[in-house]
Amino acid sequence: MNKTTAWFLACRPKTLTVSLSPVIVGTAVAWHDVGHLLWLPLIAAALGAAFIQIGTNLFNDVGDFLRGTDTPERLGPKRATAEGWLTPSKVQAGAWLCFALAFLCGIYLVAHGGWPIVAIGLASLAAGWAYTGGPKPIAYGPLGEVFVFVFFGLVAVGGSYYLQTLALSPIVLLAASLVGIHAAAVITVNNYRDLDGDAKNGKNTLAVRLGRPATRRIYAAEMLAPYALLPLLAPLGWPAALPLLSLPLALRLIRRFHREPPGPVFNSILAATAGLQLVFALLLTLSFTI
Repeated sequence: MNKTTAWFLACRPKTLTVSLSPVIVGTAVAWHDVGHLLWLPLIAAALGAAFIQIGTNLFNDVGDFLRGTDTPERLGPKRATAEGWLTPSKVQAGAWLCFALAFLCGIYLVAHGGWPIVAIGLASLAAGWAYTGGPKPIAYGPLGEVFVFVFFGLVAVGGSYYLQTLALSPIVLLAASLVGIHAAAVITVNNYRDLDGDAKNGKNTLAVRLGRPATRRIYAAEMLAPYALLPLLAPLGWPAALPLLSLPLALRLIRRFHREPPGPVFNSILAATAGLQLVFALLLTLSFTI
């Protein structure tokens, strides 16, 4: 494994759309409301969100290794630290570098958006580290889905909208909820796949606490809830129905989630769930821009 490939895989590129989708949606809602687009805040927000997610992924990579969670029995994709592709110190340094780059993006965003962006930026960086770091990592408890809903839904969409308008509105919080619920589904797939190994290693995720049957129902609810909430966007007219075009894919993923036995096949279900969130977000973006 050459170093470039190892770093690329450690960043988990298949799920990076989870951080970019909310920036696109928040900006689209702002364009709908104010009729103009500020490109520099958009680019800085997209880069900052991507750096925070990559940094969080790297902290997760090294944190799970040091805690003994990534074992040879792991069903998920191979991890750079556990496989020995990269040393723990290098992965940790890479994570801090990503957070530093996100901080640099944040300096410009704070200059543009003021103290609310300070609060959002510091909270996002702290949460990214605490997801696997610290004495009580978020990923080792039952609040992983809540974390993703808040930071990859409400905070990311609302923050992107605020950078364009310096305000908030009820409709952007609704759009943020739709995006955040699908983002939470990505974590549910991850935790369902790893349930047995997590239970052995004291990682008490929501899936571990509730068991597989209940987690299958939670996944179905996370996949369908954004579609059930679309009527709340009725003021947009017929474009509000555009995200329904992705519903067949959601139904197909729910069937796969229920029928497939736990195993490596859930790696493809996880990637497809992240892909669904992106498709839904792009269709939602069209709803606000046509």
